[in-house]
Amino acid sequence: MQNTLALVVTTPPNSNLTTTAINLVKRAIDKDVAIVGVFFYQDGVLNAAKHLSIPNDEYQALQHWQQLSNEYHVPLHLCVSAAEKRGLTDELSNNENSNIDKAFIVSGLGELVELTSKAERVVQL
Repeated sequence: MQNTLALVVTTPPNSNLTTTAINLVKRAIDKDVAIVGVFFYQDGVLNAAKHLSIPNDEYQALQHWQQLSNEYHVPLHLCVSAAEKRGLTDELSNNENSNIDKAFIVSGLGELVELTSKAERVVQL
């Protein structure tokens, strides 16, 4: 449990706090802090929306989350009830028509409890 961190992201992808969360994860990895997971809750679940249209000249949060998941194996957990309230569904998760990016794991609040119990520190943005 030494040098471990869990994040709770409650802000949408166009928020400066989401950019801060991504940068925090990157800096923690650079400092050899193990990221036990990122839990997306409230409007934070919108970070997983793969069909969300953000202009090319704006910060592309989804691409950064995908990179963290792919390169560093950072688990990205998505609260299923918060996602469903915002039109995201896992019913089509194995289908090309799914509106949740494949980098995200659909989870419940129990996963948040697990992450916080595994982490030395928890940060919410």
